[in-house]
Amino acid sequence: MGGIVRRIMRAANAMSVATYRRSGGRLGGTARGVPVLLLTVRGRSSGTPRTAPVAYFDHGGAYLVVGSGGGMKAEPQWMRNLRVAQTAHIRVGRDERDVEVRITDPAERDELWRTVVVARAPSFAAYEQKSGRTIPIAVLTPTST
Repeated sequence: MGGIVRRIMRAANAMSVATYRRSGGRLGGTARGVPVLLLTVRGRSSGTPRTAPVAYFDHGGAYLVVGSGGGMKAEPQWMRNLRVAQTAHIRVGRDERDVEVRITDPAERDELWRTVVVARAPSFAAYEQKSGRTIPIAVLTPTST
């Protein structure tokens, strides 16, 4: 059963990514009122670039992405990949850029969780409660090119 679910999830992800790209983010560019970007990061084992639609929060010229997985008990694969990545690539609408990746430490995470994430999207508090884990935050800072 798990293999079927994984294949369905991969197909849904691929369709979401394709729709976002074709529409320049007009379709799939928000989820529950929160903006969505496409995050491409290399797989931690395979090294293969993987792309996922991810909700984000603008903050001080950077993008905050939250590994909530909609309240799933397991951390999303894209967040696990970000944990070992120094850089990634994002697409916001039609704008693409490379970013430096930094996972917040616990104190910074708690501050950003309270003042940015839950302040702008209160539903994320329920995701953390449902997941039973502390939901991580990554800061994606555009590189100057």
